[in-house]
Amino acid sequence: MTRMPVLFIGHGSPMNAIEDNAWSRAWAQLGRDLPRPKAVLMVSAHWETMGGTALSASERPETIHDFGGFPQALFDVQYRAPGDPALAQRAAELLAPQRTVQHPTRGLDHGAWSVLAPMYPDADVPVVQLSIDRGQPNAWHYEAGRKLAALRDEGVLIIGSGDIVHNLRAVNFRTGETPDWAPRFNEAAKALITAGDHQPLIDWESLGPDAALSINSAEHYLPLLYVLGAQGKDEPVSFFADDVFAAISMTGVQVG
Repeated sequence: MTRMPVLFIGHGSPMNAIEDNAWSRAWAQLGRDLPRPKAVLMVSAHWETMGGTALSASERPETIHDFGGFPQALFDVQYRAPGDPALAQRAAELLAPQRTVQHPTRGLDHGAWSVLAPMYPDADVPVVQLSIDRGQPNAWHYEAGRKLAALRDEGVLIIGSGDIVHNLRAVNFRTGETPDWAPRFNEAAKALITAGDHQPLIDWESLGPDAALSINSAEHYLPLLYVLGAQGKDEPVSFFADDVFAAISMTGVQVG
């Protein structure tokens, strides 16, 4: 079986699920170009837990509309990809001895379906979501990615969905102006990713004020650590949808 790549996708606004733009087209191209996965394991910024990691174990996960203030057309989206309880159990085994919970009813949040809808519009690839345990230190999330990397040889596409730069408080919605620290940190992060120098990215608090402003509350950044943890030694990386809009980075990372 072909070893699957690993993706980090800068998902930005949920409107990207229904808009035809450069970002959604890049995601659609990935769906066409990559080997077809047996299933997707999704680490989304929009499922945070404390005191343990949860895995969606529903056979038919619902579409979660976890946002407000958007057009009705976005709330009408139903992304009906099947779940994969066996994959949820396999991921839990790989993460042991970390405490994990099989969540019987958890659906797919917009961090998942907004990028999967362009990639796999027929919703025919099973999807399991993995929560982000915010009680764990940064290095734990990286190590979790390393443990989950075995799934790559089992036909599973691991995707982290967030944004390298994500600070909604700093977004000027009137002008869309990009603060200078946003692209500066995005480029610094890309340089470290290209060099395979992951430790500073794990210890991002030590990277200074640009990182503090860019990463902010960190839930959109942490999925990147799973992706980097799943990278093999000397495995190539590349970037796609490489753009910073206001204080949000749309930059995607492909490992392998």
